[in-house]
Amino acid sequence: MAGGFSVSASAGSQFEAKITPVVIISCLMAATGGLMFGYDVGISGGVTSMDDFLIKFFPKVYRRKTESKDSNYCKYDNQGLQLFTSSLYLAGLTATFFASYTTRNLGRKLTMLIAGVFFLVGVILNGAAQDLTMLIIGRILLGCGVGFANQAVPLFLSEIAPTRIRGGLNILFQLNVTIGILFANLVNYGTSKIHPWGWRLSLSLAGVPALLLTMGALFVVDTPNSLIERGRLEEGKAVLKKIRGTDNVEAEFNEILEASRVAHQVKHPFRNLLKRRNRPQLVIAILLQIFQQFTGINAIMFYAPVLFNTLGFKNDASLYSAVITGAVNVLSTVVSIYSVDRVGRRVLLLEAGVQMFISQVVIAIVLGIKVTDHSDSLSHGYAIFVVVMVCTFVSSFAWSWGPLGWLIPSETFPMETRSAGQSVTVCVNLLFTFVIAQAFLSMLCHLKYGIFAFFSGWVVVMSVFVLFFLPETKNVPIEEMTEKVWKQHWFWKRFTDDDDRVVDGDDKNNTQP
Repeated sequence: MAGGFSVSASAGSQFEAKITPVVIISCLMAATGGLMFGYDVGISGGVTSMDDFLIKFFPKVYRRKTESKDSNYCKYDNQGLQLFTSSLYLAGLTATFFASYTTRNLGRKLTMLIAGVFFLVGVILNGAAQDLTMLIIGRILLGCGVGFANQAVPLFLSEIAPTRIRGGLNILFQLNVTIGILFANLVNYGTSKIHPWGWRLSLSLAGVPALLLTMGALFVVDTPNSLIERGRLEEGKAVLKKIRGTDNVEAEFNEILEASRVAHQVKHPFRNLLKRRNRPQLVIAILLQIFQQFTGINAIMFYAPVLFNTLGFKNDASLYSAVITGAVNVLSTVVSIYSVDRVGRRVLLLEAGVQMFISQVVIAIVLGIKVTDHSDSLSHGYAIFVVVMVCTFVSSFAWSWGPLGWLIPSETFPMETRSAGQSVTVCVNLLFTFVIAQAFLSMLCHLKYGIFAFFSGWVVVMSVFVLFFLPETKNVPIEEMTEKVWKQHWFWKRFTDDDDRVVDGDDKNNTQP
């Protein structure tokens, strides 16, 4: 049944695997990459609403915020300010392509180490920034770190985790992103009281997760898949025994070996991605990333302090609110770790669609009625109500699109295109994160409360997509996705007809680049 695999499909799901300390420690270490990413996302929104920071780097915005009679929705509409936040994503996007190469040829472990080094240098430049150039260069280096970390970490987690808890372990990455955001919000809340260098402290504390990642990358083992892919078979088998806590690893070892043999026939992973039989994974990976950004989550997370400020909460109150949403984010991600391998991916995505749609429509209505261009603020009751609605939205995102947007692509690509596929995934994600980060404050200025209606429209689109086109992948071993998932799906099976794992003639004659 399974073309080319020696392992029968039924045996494939039953690889013997204990959840060993090595796996747990490796996963915790690796997932600090997520901590770093989250901290960088969360920190910029709070720092950009600190007066000391604005006076030093963006005096125009500061003047507009304090003196002017501009519309409430337009106080922060400044391309330079948006660039501070979004340069990180542009850099990450570029770095991803290099990261794909190192992930495949030098291993997951080294790629994480490179990410850690980028993070450390970026943090030093940011904390010591004297002018805008230094600030942006620091952000760009952090972005390179993000590109390398987001490429290596989800793959590392998917490959090292036993099948039955793969979903839960992989979401560790997303959980750490949310903890990073919460930690950033708490730090900003504290440092906003320290004048005039509180923002330096905020930016420098990113050194903590950066250090954890770098130290972690020195100590973890590389994944057996990666070692075998690079021809280090004995080492790969030894690591497999170690992480599975059993000597009985022949079946899984042979499956990885077979997948690796196929992967080695592919000289051009990116060209291979475009082949007809890889289309389902590619289309789904790309769309999931676009949809993840168009839920409007980053808009809300990045700019939570600024957003709440705009709604007329005062400085402290808006940081409070951001801390509350951050905490909700963390707790809900824990819900998803618990439920993803039990109820499955589809159920979580569909339920969340309904919840996100309702909360966004309600926010749009309240803001539309209550916050005009110049009215000063929401009344106490309404303000609390908006925060509750934002939390409802954030919680549903955090147990669905947040983690699953990363999990599903990392578990669906076959080995021969996995590294390239992950690259495309990260790249599309960062591209759209960049687009939204760069455009959000201007959109808020022009669309006003309509921005929430805009995002809610997208939520409907993505829920329909999930309903009809996203197959369930829970508890399916990675190397058996084609047989068990794509060939059984009403729509995608038409793409797998020619799946003989044939390598194009033109690829055979090429030598390894």
